[in-house]
Amino acid sequence: MSLILTAGTVITMDPARPCADAVAVSDGRIVAVGTLADCRAAYPDAVVSDTGAQVLAPGFVEPHSHPLLSGAATQAPARSIAPWNAPDWAAVLDAFEDAKPGAPADKPLWFSGFDALLHGHPAPKAAELDALFGDRVVVITDNSGHGAYFSSALIRRNGWDTTPPSDPDGGHWGRNPDGSLDGQGFELPVVTLIVAPLMATMGNPLASGAAYFAEMARGGYTSASEMTYQPELRAGYEALAAAPSCPLRVSMWEVSGADSYADPAVFDAGELMLTKAGVKLWTDGSPWVGNIATSFPYLDTDATRVAGIDPATAGGARSMNYTRDQLDAIIDRAAPAGWQMAFHANGDLAVELALGTYADGLARHNLLGTDHRWRLEHCGAATCAQFERAAALGVHVSLAPFQYYYWGDLLDGSMFDHRHGARWGAIADAVASGACVSMHNDGSVSPPRPLTNIATAVTRRTRAGHVHDADQAITLEQAWRAQTIDAARTLRREHLVGSIEVGKLADFVELTADPWALDPARLIDDVGVAGTWLGGRRIDLREFTSGVAASGHPDLPERAHSGCC
Repeated sequence: MSLILTAGTVITMDPARPCADAVAVSDGRIVAVGTLADCRAAYPDAVVSDTGAQVLAPGFVEPHSHPLLSGAATQAPARSIAPWNAPDWAAVLDAFEDAKPGAPADKPLWFSGFDALLHGHPAPKAAELDALFGDRVVVITDNSGHGAYFSSALIRRNGWDTTPPSDPDGGHWGRNPDGSLDGQGFELPVVTLIVAPLMATMGNPLASGAAYFAEMARGGYTSASEMTYQPELRAGYEALAAAPSCPLRVSMWEVSGADSYADPAVFDAGELMLTKAGVKLWTDGSPWVGNIATSFPYLDTDATRVAGIDPATAGGARSMNYTRDQLDAIIDRAAPAGWQMAFHANGDLAVELALGTYADGLARHNLLGTDHRWRLEHCGAATCAQFERAAALGVHVSLAPFQYYYWGDLLDGSMFDHRHGARWGAIADAVASGACVSMHNDGSVSPPRPLTNIATAVTRRTRAGHVHDADQAITLEQAWRAQTIDAARTLRREHLVGSIEVGKLADFVELTADPWALDPARLIDDVGVAGTWLGGRRIDLREFTSGVAASGHPDLPERAHSGCC
C-alpha cells in the first residue's frame, strides 16, 4: 500500500527542495516529495494520512553509540546513577540504599554512570565500597565508559586476591603499593573483564537493550551505530532487528581487540538493518577520568582534586593507549579489507597521533584522495589546524556536544585553562575546515537527545545556561545537517537515510514545533519528538518492547555479554 504523509511542514535536508508539504511512500521507500497535489497526481490510489506533526523531518542519525551495551548498563536490573539521574553524591548514596533491599545478597549490584567531577566525589575504591555494601559483589561503571570500580568481594570471586591480573594492552588496573588490586580499573580491556561476567548473571540483556533502543527512538533517532561491536553481540542485535516495530538501523564498528576485526560480517536481518562498517580503537581515554592525551595540563583545583585528577600525572603523552607501531599494525590488517577506521581521540596529542597514523596509513595503502571516510571521534581538544588537516586527508570528524553541555562550566577554568577549556568541542572550527562533521551522544555517556546536541551547537549554552566561546556556535542548518545527512555520510548511508528524497528509505521523525520558527535558546524546551517512522511504518514502541520481552532468548546472557561503552 502507498501512503501520502502530510505535516505542518516537511523539512527534507535536500538542498534542491528544502521544504515540502507532503511525502509519498511505497514499499518502505520515498517515491515522491512536494505538494499534496504533486504526490496525489503521482500516486492517485495512495491513502493520504495527516501525521498531525508540526514538522516531519528525516530521522536523526547517531554516528557514535553503543545501544545494546547501553541498555545493559542503564536499564533494569542495572541501576543508573548518571548525573542527570543522580545529580550529586548524596543522591548516589540514596540510590545505593534503595538498591539493597530489592536485591538478594548473593546477587551482584551494578550501578552505571558515576562521574567524579559532576558528582563531586572521588572515584570509589574497594575499601569504600566494602564499607557501604559489606561482603557483596558491587560494580560501578564510570559514566565515561573508561573506568570501573568494584568491591573486594568481586576481587575474591575472580581469584584476583591471590593472583592479581597483569595490565593488558590498552588498559590498566589500580593497585595498592604491594601490587594488589585497589578496586579500580581503566579502559576497555579491563572494564570488559569486570563487566562481561557480571552481565551474564543479571538476567536477559535483550530486554534492557530493547528499552534503550526505545529510548533512542523517543529522542528521534532512526539510524544508529555500535562502536564497540564484537561477535558476541551479534545474537542480541539480530534478535532486536527481527522484533516487530524495531526502531533502529545499526551500523557496526568492530573493536580492534577482537581477533575478527578485519573479517567480513553478514547479518541475517539484512544490511538495511544491520551492517558492519569498520574498525574502532581508542588512542586515549576520557577527560572526566583524567587520562586524555593533551599538550596542556589539567589544573589543580577543588574539582580536579575531588575527582582524583593529579596534574602531575594526569594527561600528556602518558595517556596514549597504543604505540604508533600498534596502530600501524591494526591499519595494515584492516585497510586492505576496505574497512573504515574510527579512532577515539579526545586530547590534542591523541588527535595528532591519529592524524599522523592516518596520513601514513592512507599513503601506504594508496587511499589518499579516495572516498575512504576514516573517522575521528569526540575531538574535544582538537585545534583548528588539526581539523584542517583532517579535512585535507578526507577524514570525517564526529563531535560530542554533550561534553560541552554537561561539563562545559568545569572545562573552562576548573579542569583546563580558559584558552583550551572555553573552546572545547570547537564545532565552528570543524565546520569551517571543510571536513564532514557529525554529532553524537555516545550512549550511554549522555542521554540520546539529538535535539540537545543541535541546541548546544547553535547556542553554545551549557546545561546551566552559561556560554563559553560564543564564536564556536554554528547555524541551525549546519547543526541539523550534522545530525542527519552528514552523519549519514559518515556511516556511508547517505544513499539510504539522512534526508527526505525520492529513492531513500522512509525513515522520519515527527516534531511538535518548527525549530526554524523558534528562538534557538528555546529548542530544548519547545521542540519535542512525537514519534518516528522506519521504512514507511510508524514505530510502535510498546509493540517492540513487549515483543522482545515475550521472545525470551534464554541463551542470550551467555552469548552477548562482552564489551563496554
